[in-house]
Amino acid sequence: MKEAGFYEVKNGKIRCLLCPHFCIIGEGKRGVCGVRVHRDGKLWTEVYGKIIAAHLDPVEKKPLFHFFPGTRTFSIATPGCNFQCPFCQNWEISQVVDGIDKIDYVSPEEVVTAALKTGAHSISYTYTEPTIFFEFAMDTGIIARKKGLKNIFVTNGYISQDALSACTDFLDAANVDLKSFREDFYKKLCKARLSPVLDAIKWMKSKGIWVEITTLLIPGENDDPSELRDIARFIVEIGDTTPWHISRFHPDYKFLYSRPTPSESLFRAYEIGKEEGLKFVYVGNFPGTDKENTYCPSCGKIVIGRRGFTITEKNIKEAECIYCGQKIDGAF
Repeated sequence: MKEAGFYEVKNGKIRCLLCPHFCIIGEGKRGVCGVRVHRDGKLWTEVYGKIIAAHLDPVEKKPLFHFFPGTRTFSIATPGCNFQCPFCQNWEISQVVDGIDKIDYVSPEEVVTAALKTGAHSISYTYTEPTIFFEFAMDTGIIARKKGLKNIFVTNGYISQDALSACTDFLDAANVDLKSFREDFYKKLCKARLSPVLDAIKWMKSKGIWVEITTLLIPGENDDPSELRDIARFIVEIGDTTPWHISRFHPDYKFLYSRPTPSESLFRAYEIGKEEGLKFVYVGNFPGTDKENTYCPSCGKIVIGRRGFTITEKNIKEAECIYCGQKIDGAF
C-alpha cells in the first residue's frame, strides 16, 4: 500500500477529499470506492501499481475521435470504482475488489516503458475509474508527459476540485461519461450526484483539456427525448464542437432484464444532438452505421471515415477539411 493524497484527519477520523463523496472513514474502514482504507491514522490507497488490465487499444475505443485519431493508446486499470452502476460493462474489475494483495506491483516507470515499447502515442487510464487510482495515474502521467506521451482519462467525472487541479500537471484529454441529465438517475443507479460531473466537465474544458462526452443509452432509464435535449444543450453551452458519443447499451451485470438499445433510439438521439446545434455527434457500439464518421460541419463531406475502431479514410490536413478548409476542432 501507499499513503494516499487528498485527505484530512479530524477527531480521529479521516475525510477523503479525492472525489465528491468526501467519505468519512473510521479506523480500519474503507471509502465508497472500496480501495482507500484508514489505518493507523492515515489514508492508504490499496491499488497503487496494482494493474489488473493492460492493453494496446485504438484511441477510438476510448472513445476519442478528435484526439490523434488512428493512433494507439496503452490502456491500464486497477480494481475499483467510486460509482456502483448496476449496468456496468466492466463490473468484474470495477465492482469486485477482492484479491488486490495478490496482484503484482508495477511501477509508474514500468508502465511508461511498456507504453513506449508498444509504440503507443498515449497512455489511457480507463476500464475502471481513474479517479480511484489517481495517485498512480498522476505519478505515471507526469513521467509519461516528460517522455513525449499524452495522457487520457476515461472517467465518470466524479472527481473533486483538489484532484482536478492536480490534473493540469499531466492530463491532455478525457472522455467523460455523462450518464444522464437527471439527479434521480445518478442517486438511484450510480449512488452519486450529477452536479459534480457537470462541474468537472466545465473545469476540464476551461483548462484546455480536450473533452469528449459519452452517454450510454439505456432503454427506459435515460432515453427520453427531453432528457437527451438537455444533455445536448449542456454540451452546446460548453462548446458546440465538443463530440458527443451515443453508445448502445447491452444487458450486463445487474441489468440483465433490460434489452439492448433499439436502433431507432440511437438515431433519434443522434438527430436531437444535431438539431440542438452540436457539430459532432456519433453512434457507438452499433456496427455498420455511417454515424461513426466525422463530417465537415461546413461542406458536409467525410473528413474521417471509420468502420468500428478502424480509420477507413482521412481527408484532413493540419486540422482542416481538405475540401473546404473548415477547421476541425481537436488534436490531429
